[in-house]
Amino acid sequence: MDTKYIHQIAADLNLPLKQVGNVGQLHAEGATIPFISRYRKEATGNMDEVQVGNVIDKIRYYDELEKRKETVLKTIEAAGKLTPELKNRIDACINATELEDIYLPYKPKRKTKASIAIEKGLEPLADLLWAQGNTPVEEAAAKFLNEQVADIAEALQGARDIVAERVAESEQARTLVRSMFEETSMVASRVLTTKKEEADAQKYRDYFDFKEPLSKCPSHRILAIRRGEKEGFLIMDISIEKDSAIGSLKSEFVTSSGAAGGQVALAVEDAYARLLKPAIETEFRMSSKTSADEEAINVFAENLRQLLLASPLGQKRVLAIDPGFRTGCKVVCLDESGTFLKYETIFPHAPQNDWRGATEALKRLASKYDIEAIGYGNGTASKETEKLVRSIDFGKPVSIFMVNESGASIYSASEVAREEFPDEDVTVRGAISIGRRLLDPLSELVKIDAKSIGVGQYQHDVNQNRLKDSLDQVVQSCVNYVGVDVNTASKHLLMYVSGLTSTTAKNIVEYRVKNGAFKSREELLKVSMLGPKAFEQCAGFLRIPNAFNPLDNSAVHPESYPVVEAMAGNLNCTVGELITKPELRKGIRARDFVTETVGQYTIEDILKELEKPGRDPREAIEEFSFAEGLSAIEDLKPGMKVPGIVTNITNFGAFVDVGVKQDGLVHVSHLANKFVSDPNEVVKLNQKVMVSVLEVDPARKRISLSMKDAAGEGKTKPAGNQQKQPAKTAAAGRNNFQSSLDALRKKFAD
Repeated sequence: MDTKYIHQIAADLNLPLKQVGNVGQLHAEGATIPFISRYRKEATGNMDEVQVGNVIDKIRYYDELEKRKETVLKTIEAAGKLTPELKNRIDACINATELEDIYLPYKPKRKTKASIAIEKGLEPLADLLWAQGNTPVEEAAAKFLNEQVADIAEALQGARDIVAERVAESEQARTLVRSMFEETSMVASRVLTTKKEEADAQKYRDYFDFKEPLSKCPSHRILAIRRGEKEGFLIMDISIEKDSAIGSLKSEFVTSSGAAGGQVALAVEDAYARLLKPAIETEFRMSSKTSADEEAINVFAENLRQLLLASPLGQKRVLAIDPGFRTGCKVVCLDESGTFLKYETIFPHAPQNDWRGATEALKRLASKYDIEAIGYGNGTASKETEKLVRSIDFGKPVSIFMVNESGASIYSASEVAREEFPDEDVTVRGAISIGRRLLDPLSELVKIDAKSIGVGQYQHDVNQNRLKDSLDQVVQSCVNYVGVDVNTASKHLLMYVSGLTSTTAKNIVEYRVKNGAFKSREELLKVSMLGPKAFEQCAGFLRIPNAFNPLDNSAVHPESYPVVEAMAGNLNCTVGELITKPELRKGIRARDFVTETVGQYTIEDILKELEKPGRDPREAIEEFSFAEGLSAIEDLKPGMKVPGIVTNITNFGAFVDVGVKQDGLVHVSHLANKFVSDPNEVVKLNQKVMVSVLEVDPARKRISLSMKDAAGEGKTKPAGNQQKQPAKTAAAGRNNFQSSLDALRKKFAD
């Protein structure tokens, strides 16, 4: 790890220098963000995943900057223009934009007006103008006439072209104009007159004649305008007040009121219009896009986190229904672990309307497979299917849940689904996915491309590499936060566990098939290609229920087992007794187990884990039903108060399903009786809410809702887990067993 920028990173993030260095070192050694934040708290000062991730992002930024500096220095040196002063400036530079400004005058470029003028021998004339002395410019220009320069006007034009490029490439000019863009730039859009009446253009009509300060323009508007421009309906412009910009530049570069000064003034005007304004506008188009991307990606990432951490039903026998009209409802039965048992199709809805046959089939299946819960998809015929299952007396309690089926069709046609169910039709796979989502949303959703889950905002317009990295990090964070049963997890879930790859995940499953269930964490070391380093990173996040050592089904890392064994030894009990008997744990004094390498954070995490080892941190699932009598958008009337479920959150509000096949929007201004800057402060994905209907537009399929009047009237807690950050646990130890602890850690490191 290059430690050159550690001081700068600590200053950038306002974090302690030593802890930033420790994160950098751990990252360089191959440690993952979940591992660092959970099991190396002493080294990081209890940084959470966000802080650790920010440090690593900064390290990557400065690593890229260092590589760019090497290229810049080599290029300038090859041109014979590298001076000690210039090298020192480049070495000291910590900003990518500033580095490019320094490099610009030396950067190899294609032919420009200035380079053409230089080839014609006009650079000395440009130097004369640049000096802005009292020499008569026309008389001076006449000396440069030759076969390539026909007259004085052409000579002066060429000289001004050279001056204009000097101005445009000067750091002070770029800094000045960039500062004006930062403070006063306006973003504007207008419709192409030839496209104004086209039907597809109407979705952008809010931007047909639009203007707003760039600093105040929210990300969704930036992305909408850019999409409209990309589709050929809009023209986007980011600009500042031209006369003010040129005036400031002239104050900087025009030092004479004589003829030479007049020529420089003309060159400044040209430099701004032809070179500076387009270049800086491009910068701000890119930076505003980057900022808008980050905001949209953050919204998507937070929504994805909430969806992945949605409440699981747990080990129950499930009947899952993928609703439909003409092609019928696809019904599957699954056992407690999600194993596929049975498939049938029923036709309760139009055009067949076989309600009775469907009822009898569902009762028969529920009885035969001892069904404990029913999950139905929230797509086409969802409301009608809910009415069907709620009308049936199954002779015993059967819980009924609506399941968000976004992306289920993507999964059903994917390679993953074909691999899991090679002999089943896509419709069967889709129904199985719905049922498994009910059992454990996290385990099932990791099989689907996160972009297809349907909780994003302009996800197809943002930087796709950045989006993938962010969403992958969220999935990894959630998987490790919850923990994974190594004896039931699919390879698609295992590959997101800290330290594992798609190959080692596949090898774990193959080992399990060949040798039976894992009996201990240590047995993982027998898996092909899973070495000590991978074991160190993954072991604490993998669970082995009913293992001989109860700690193998907890978040206590194997490197910290000696800590717990010492605690039990001090109390003359077994580790199992320490877990099952709270009165024994009361006798533990945390400070007795703090050592030079094991701190208070680690001991506290171990004690918390001993209270509820292996406990699923997600909220318990709750049943929910929509209002009776509502099935279509036309059934809604302004003033109605109805229950709903939050299906998507954006930075301008939240979308709520009220059971009419079209989600309604609760604008951010209607989320609460107070000002709301961030919708996530008020609502969570899958949250059950009570909303008031403000406006209904069936023709445009738009529903406007409010939570203001409905606040406190039936709103329940979020259905999914609200905790944004993963649980934090770590390793621990004590003086009298330090040698055994160090030996175990050395084993992982070797």
